[in-house]
Amino acid sequence: MLPEMQTCPRHLLVCEKSSFLQEKSRHVTHVETHYYNYAVSILLPECGRLPEKLKNAIDGFGEYYMVKNLPLHEFTTQEFNDKFLKKGLFYALSYNTRIDQDNVAALLPTGKLIVSVDKDTYEELGLQGKPSLYAGKKAMRYIVTIDLTDILSPDGKKFQRLRWALTEKKPLAFDVLIAWDNPDAPSIISYFSKYTVKKCPLRMSSSVSRDLHCPVLKSGELHGKEGESCSAVELFEWLGAVSNNIDCNNESSNFTSSFCCPEPNSIVDQAHLCTITGFLTPVKIQQLLQHLCDYFDEPKLNQWVSLMVHGFADSPVSWREGEHGFFKGGENLYSFIIFNNKDYWMQMAVGTHDGCPP
Repeated sequence: MLPEMQTCPRHLLVCEKSSFLQEKSRHVTHVETHYYNYAVSILLPECGRLPEKLKNAIDGFGEYYMVKNLPLHEFTTQEFNDKFLKKGLFYALSYNTRIDQDNVAALLPTGKLIVSVDKDTYEELGLQGKPSLYAGKKAMRYIVTIDLTDILSPDGKKFQRLRWALTEKKPLAFDVLIAWDNPDAPSIISYFSKYTVKKCPLRMSSSVSRDLHCPVLKSGELHGKEGESCSAVELFEWLGAVSNNIDCNNESSNFTSSFCCPEPNSIVDQAHLCTITGFLTPVKIQQLLQHLCDYFDEPKLNQWVSLMVHGFADSPVSWREGEHGFFKGGENLYSFIIFNNKDYWMQMAVGTHDGCPP
């Protein structure tokens, strides 16, 4: 067996517990600074159908856009700055680009343009950057970060050099996913009318599991207590299995899979799993989280629900401007367990080529 197959790759899982009622709760910050998300899964134990308020919220999410072969210099004009950047909440991410092999770009809602490029492209661009944290001793990948809100002055030397680099020296163009949460925004389709723009709807799928083994959880026992509560780490693995429709009713002697629902557990008559896929912005995820907080305003049989958010595997960042690397799996996700007393557990996970989540 190859040495790299004998051990599991390193990963990081950060767990914390708090309450939505606490003034210093960090849940909003964690959601707002995880910019690029492609899937959200909601699990509702003891529920056979999606609550109407939650369904209406999802139906009202609208769509995102894909612009074909969009040059990066389109993000550096004064017009774009005035119409989009200054109004905030604009997200753009290169599509079908691999963070470990291709050039990748992302425009953050803060107005920062982050470009992850190979060594040859970096040398051709002539812009200041830094070696990737995961490039090894001999750097073969570089990260260029440009604060567009700081340099977009037509008379400035930084602006002139940036425009020259992206229009003449080394023009970079990508298929780009775009989302914007500003209701008073100009039309993406009309603004980028000289390019091919595709409107992309978010997709929702639902399934109901019958007689599902669910872990028993106590909001105050993040690390679990034997015989009383499952731990947050055990729950995180179980949620991953359930969200992928993997059977967890196995025996330890099962050759195919020995993974079982953590102990202690109980059987629920039914559990509703709803998954939304597409380019999901933090604002939309915050809306879902709020609806799940309100879910227990009326008495329910179950004591908790969950929301799991998957970030794009090939995004150049995970949280904030923290560099994200692929390595083997591109893990880049987080989950909330929301309890009926307004407590929550949050779990943030990244793979080998990432720093510790915030």
